Amino acid sequence: MARETHEAVPQLELESVIGFNGRVPTGLNVHPDGEHLVYPLGCTIIIQALRNRKQEFLHGHTNNVSYVTVSRSGQYIASGQVTFMGFKADIIIWDYSKREIHARLTLHKAKVEALAFSPNDLYLVSLGGQDDGSVVVWNVAKGEAVCGSPASAPSAGNCLTVKFSNNNDAVFITAGNSTLRVWDLDLPNRKIHPTECQTGQLKRIVTCLEVSDDDSFFFCGTSSGDILTVNLKTKLLNSCAPQKKKFSLGVTALKTLKTGDMLVGSGDGVVSLCKGTPFKAIKKVELVGGVTSISLRGQGHQFFTGSDAAQIYRFNYTEFKEELVGTCHNEAVYDISFPFGTSELFATCSKNDIRVWHTDTCKELLHITVPNMTCHAVEFMQDGKSIISAWNDGKIRVFTPESGKLIYAINNAHSMGVTAIAATSDCKKIISGGGEGQVRVWEIGKGFQRLIEAMKEHKSSVSCIKVKRNNTECVTASSDGTCIIWDLVRFVRNHMVLSSTLFRCVCYHTEEFQIITSGSDRKIGYWEVFDGSPIRELEGSLSGSINGMDISPDGTHFVTGGDDKLVKVWGYNEGEVTHVGIGHSGSITRIKVCPNARSIISISADGAILRWKYPLLS
Repeated sequence: MARETHEAVPQLELESVIGFNGRVPTGLNVHPDGEHLVYPLGCTIIIQALRNRKQEFLHGHTNNVSYVTVSRSGQYIASGQVTFMGFKADIIIWDYSKREIHARLTLHKAKVEALAFSPNDLYLVSLGGQDDGSVVVWNVAKGEAVCGSPASAPSAGNCLTVKFSNNNDAVFITAGNSTLRVWDLDLPNRKIHPTECQTGQLKRIVTCLEVSDDDSFFFCGTSSGDILTVNLKTKLLNSCAPQKKKFSLGVTALKTLKTGDMLVGSGDGVVSLCKGTPFKAIKKVELVGGVTSISLRGQGHQFFTGSDAAQIYRFNYTEFKEELVGTCHNEAVYDISFPFGTSELFATCSKNDIRVWHTDTCKELLHITVPNMTCHAVEFMQDGKSIISAWNDGKIRVFTPESGKLIYAINNAHSMGVTAIAATSDCKKIISGGGEGQVRVWEIGKGFQRLIEAMKEHKSSVSCIKVKRNNTECVTASSDGTCIIWDLVRFVRNHMVLSSTLFRCVCYHTEEFQIITSGSDRKIGYWEVFDGSPIRELEGSLSGSINGMDISPDGTHFVTGGDDKLVKVWGYNEGEVTHVGIGHSGSITRIKVCPNARSIISISADGAILRWKYPLLS
């Protein structure tokens, strides 16, 4: 709905994306041209050049992408999505050279589980998720269904993966929970005929498949941590190995090499190089997060792996050493902050960590980890000597921006977690807000942190704090429907702004005589700082709350983002939308204009960080 109303408004130019959905099985693909990576993020598919990291985006899915595969020739990319129960989940075949949709295939319900192209790009086979349970063969050139069938026998479990043979366009394999079938395509009669593979007493959940180059055998990686070898001609089980040292947390990715060796990725994050059928590991490397994809570049002299911790690694086959080429948050990102007066870097925070990024190259400069804790807010001190952060365990933690070492922590700063944080420009005070609604002012000195005042007015969690430049006043927004302007000299309330909404964000205008607020009622309110009186109200969005807001350095424009997944640039005085950015696939949680007004950075609940070109040069 919201997207339709802004078609006449110019669109923002998306410059770069930091993000990768590592939970998609085999989501990371090296394109056969050897020059590009293809991977999913939310409902977008990103094509990234390996040489200069330049990104292109394929937009077309309406919900999160659940599977991505690239055809052997590299001409087509196929992607499937999830959707809500009772709705159809689309498969899109993309024309790689034109970077546009070749065909949209709609048949499966709720989820597309897996996809595979035939060796000569003639057919695409697709598996529906557990609510669908069907396997369908599609004609790629025409973009229409050839035939379909239930994927597994009624007595067996769900199918999880599918793979075509390497040399025959009419033979493919499906596998899953206690089901393993080889299918023959009978094109004249438009039918597919399954043959059950005999595995005897073995009951396994197959998570990934790989076929040998000459089509004599295929290999099934299982959740039990072993690999089944099955003869493709006789459909009989050949071996089940390793018997003793199984792969921890299951086999999650398989790749055969030209040498006959096998690359095995497992759920505990280990990539192993195995020789022969006993699958004895010759070399091992441990990565962060469970391995979900292994993709070869060229003949396999180099290969890339993706992990569910949203990390992308590059390996050289000869050295077998990992090199981290891409990393990002794998949980929702909650806050973003720029250092005072510079746009070169910014910090973001999420569950378990704070990361500092270089703005132009999107490279990670620093990664601060606090396991099992969630960081709600992050801020650079104005002198640039420390990063202050608010955590859900009730602590304020302060780190050095160069090494990420903990300088000090204020324990029990709030009883229900610290939810918002800000600092004065002289770097002597920190103002924090908590889940219980208190606003506390801390004095910071060399070797001591002292609570000066606790201001108890808010009845619910504090969502945002902004301090006036002269440090005499601050404004706090809360989800109890109030924004309070506090006197930081006498520590009393100056004015209160009331509205029937959960306030999510508040900003001082550059000249600090007005504040603008927004929240769950989708309205943007302008208020007088002098007496807290309302000036005007704008309709900020058609669907979903507004979570993030920032004013441009010159005060002529402001940007908003929220649950409608749109970035909007507004004229401050006109109150009109001047530009719209479409690209997020999760709710936008915070948004910032960088201090030199060159770009807008928005962060979202799916872990993505997007950088947009600022459309109005100041």
